Amino acid sequence: MKKLIFSLTFILCAGLLHAQESDNDVQTLFSGKGGEKSNGGYGAVMVGYSNIADRDAILIGGRGAWIIDHNFAIGMGGYGFITDPKTDPFILNDGQPQKYQITGGYGGLLFEPIIGAKKPIHLSFPILIGAGGVAYTKHWENTDWENSDHDYQNTYEDSDAFFVVEPGVEVEFNMLKFFRIALSASYRYTSNINLDYKNPGIGEPTRIGEKDMLRGMNYGIALKFGKF
Repeated sequence: MKKLIFSLTFILCAGLLHAQESDNDVQTLFSGKGGEKSNGGYGAVMVGYSNIADRDAILIGGRGAWIIDHNFAIGMGGYGFITDPKTDPFILNDGQPQKYQITGGYGGLLFEPIIGAKKPIHLSFPILIGAGGVAYTKHWENTDWENSDHDYQNTYEDSDAFFVVEPGVEVEFNMLKFFRIALSASYRYTSNINLDYKNPGIGEPTRIGEKDMLRGMNYGIALKFGKF
């Protein structure tokens, strides 16, 4: 945890120091130089991949931030996620194992130092600090919905809330003055996750997954629109 705090502090300080540079021309891949020293903002849509509890997971999110002098952004962001469904041998319905998946979402404050923002290809270091929720939910087939009374209590096994810190790095491409594409990699660090089976049998596990099931890498792409 000390190493994480030190790394976050270093990234923030580096971004703030870089904000003092005097070259204010923003270059893009298609329109060369443009813009001037000013504040702006952007909104982004994001799609990512991660591995959660040994399952493939897709993440879809959004972000909005205010940009200070091209070099530092502050705002809010978040993701929703869902994993591939897998058969759980410990949850039976009429003697048949059921398919379950891990779903949830998280979001919070965003701090984003931007290094070399005026270059057509440059780096940014987004840091998301916030909270979220996770649930172990039943995977519903079409026939399940047709024959179910949609009892909400039967749609999930357990849920939990968590704290999250997710530092990352993005390679940004200035496509146009108002549009950027970013390729990202980040590490999602969460507090311990506690999910339990409702009715564990004798000799069967009571816990669903490990406490660190949500910790891991996240890879994605972001489409950013705004005044940079």
